[in-house]
Parts: sequence; C-alpha cells; structure tokens
Amino acid sequence: MADIKQTLADILELDGAMGACIVDSNSGMMLGAMGGGGPVDLEIAAAGNTEVVRAKRKTMAALKLDDEIEDILISLGKQYHLIRPLSSNDALFIYLVIDKAKGNLAMARLKLSSAEKALTI
Repeated sequence: MADIKQTLADILELDGAMGACIVDSNSGMMLGAMGGGGPVDLEIAAAGNTEVVRAKRKTMAALKLDDEIEDILISLGKQYHLIRPLSSNDALFIYLVIDKAKGNLAMARLKLSSAEKALTI
C-alpha cells in the first residue's frame, strides 16, 4: 500500500511524465501533486478535468450505461492527458500528463492502473 506522496513519486518515474496529481472530483481540489510547471498548471488542470469527469458520468447516466470509467484519454499534439478514477473511491481521480515524444501510452496506463490499486487514502 502507498500513500499519496509515494504514489505520485512512482507515477512520475514514467518516461515522459510531466506532472501528476490526485483530485477530489466533488470539489476540483488536489489532494496532492508532483511535477507540473511550465505549460502544465496542475491546479487549473485539476479543476478543468473535474468537469470532464462530471460530464462523462452525466452522459453515462443519461445513456443508462451500467459501467464504470476505467480511464479517460485526451490526446493532444504533444501530450497525453490521462484521467483515472479510483475504484476504491470514485470521487477521486489520478491525473497524469505525459510528453508524447518521450512517453509510452501503454506503459502509462499500466502504471496508473497499478498505482490506483496500491493507493491508500
């Protein structure tokens, strides 16, 4: 089991990782963050991605989908943005930004999956 600080440190070991945080989707506030800076303002991203998670859940409810979000991928020209809700607490999600030129999307998804399972809050 890992705490927030250790979980974020493990995630940022990924090649190309630019920043990561754990966010409360009820408030849009970060519980913890590492990395970021430059073009990646994790506080703004946390608030904005809270809206993404809420919108997807609202759409799933309207469609009467009996399913859970595994992860949400936003692919930009130079970056991947990954959002992974915690299965242990769906009010929280992990957000990760990866440099496309340096990172590996498959490895990032695997890392978030294992980090999410090991995280204790």
